Amino acid sequence: MARRCSITGKGPLVGNNVSHANNKTKRRQLPNLRSVKITLEDGTTKRIKVAASTLRTMRKKAAQATADTTEA
Repeated sequence: MARRCSITGKGPLVGNNVSHANNKTKRRQLPNLRSVKITLEDGTTKRIKVAASTLRTMRKKAAQATADTTEA
């Protein structure tokens, strides 16, 4: 399976390692993927790979949504 976020589509980036002698070698920067269980509409659960930054954003949005509903 690909190293890619199922929600945002974030994937590996390509760059260079640079030594003190300024030698450059290729390297990959992989996303920080977490395996998460989600519940689908029909009641079944599925495991997907989600980037940690995406999880953080989703938790923030959920907290804001619950705060907005409690204020009203």
